[in-house]
Amino acid sequence: MGIYEIRFTKEAVKDIQKLTPRLKSKLKQIIKNVIVSDPYSAKKLVGDLRGFYSLRLSYQNRIVYSIDETNRIIYIHKAKTHYAGINRN
Repeated sequence: MGIYEIRFTKEAVKDIQKLTPRLKSKLKQIIKNVIVSDPYSAKKLVGDLRGFYSLRLSYQNRIVYSIDETNRIIYIHKAKTHYAGINRN
């Protein structure tokens, strides 16, 4: 594998600002210990969300991200709510 750069969409930044301090800390640990080390270990989404991956942040919140393997970049798209409103751009 190797090192990936992490980038956050504007939507993800807004989501993170709304999280509790405890969930922000958990998000940081998941990114550092799971997503960066093995980004393909998460649930691969299907249908309209094909190409995205999802990990549980809490009972109701998911981290949704995509992987640009060519440039070694992981884009965090969502960090709050379920799968609604994910923008492909």
